[in-house]
Amino acid sequence: MAADARAALTETLTKVRGRIEQLRARGDRVSEQDTKAILIEPLLAALGWRLNDLDEVRREYRAKSQDNPVDYALLLFGQPRLFLEAKALATALDRKCASQVLGYASVVGVGWCLLTNGDEYRLYNSHANVDVDEKLFRTVRLSDPEQAELCLETLELCAREQMGEAELDVLWKSQFVDRRVLAALEELFADESGALARLVRKRSDELSLAEVRESLRRAQVKVHFPAVTLFASTEGPSVPAPELKPAKSPVSYAAELQDLIDAGLVQPPLALEKEYKGVRLEAMIEADGRVRFAEESYDSLSMAGGMARKSVIGAPPGRAYPPTNGWTFWQYRDAASRGLRTVDDLRQQSLQQRA
Repeated sequence: MAADARAALTETLTKVRGRIEQLRARGDRVSEQDTKAILIEPLLAALGWRLNDLDEVRREYRAKSQDNPVDYALLLFGQPRLFLEAKALATALDRKCASQVLGYASVVGVGWCLLTNGDEYRLYNSHANVDVDEKLFRTVRLSDPEQAELCLETLELCAREQMGEAELDVLWKSQFVDRRVLAALEELFADESGALARLVRKRSDELSLAEVRESLRRAQVKVHFPAVTLFASTEGPSVPAPELKPAKSPVSYAAELQDLIDAGLVQPPLALEKEYKGVRLEAMIEADGRVRFAEESYDSLSMAGGMARKSVIGAPPGRAYPPTNGWTFWQYRDAASRGLRTVDDLRQQSLQQRA
């Protein structure tokens, strides 16, 4: 994004934050239409989308007359590139809000969707062949002063001049692969059948299999994937940033539950829930950083999530439980909005604070 365009976006973000603070301070009930007019559309304009040009922005977009409309379709060369679904400012964004627009985007071939209430923005990859929660690429909250840089970086990805490039696809792929690798590693460490222990045993002939298993139970391993960012090259299109470039995004997997407890972001006991395939699942984060589900305590959210999914769909062949990203699987009820949020939202706050 050009320097002058970035400066204009920064100024608009500051104004929108001020409006959000004023509306909440006065206790105003803001309708969806007003949310669009005073919070969302100014940002779209700052991102280079010409709101009065039907070749770029279509409100109440339908691919077919019988379809349910999407609030905004952002178009390049006459084809929708990104859908934006808007809700009123006080609306808590959840799975139900995302499912409809993601399903429609997938049907009509639109790869990216923004879900927003004017403050929180959730960016999804509709083409990803995973559960709705795992389609989430990034979530930011404009009113959070600690996320100012992350908000700017995330919204820049949706600028008109950026949408024709492959930046979002590159970033998504790196994050998606990292998530899958992390889930596999967590499963290996939690797998009671000892696949990892047998692998270590092959490389440590002097140790018995029982000794290796006991050592792995004691192990406290953190896996950190440096966030992939993009920078503009003066000689060509944007390319992935080299590893030496400090990561601006807090998207990472270095935080553990105990880190969130120590930072005061999680105050045990914290009730967790999940509506999964029509079944309501409940768990609890305990004071020691373990997660209790169905009268059993687990060392990680992912293991607890995997066991919860197993209680509904069973375990896949050769596995103790279905691989699960517990951070995005489990949800808690936000005390302020009373809406459901993923535990990963708290992890991102922790990582942002540490950054």
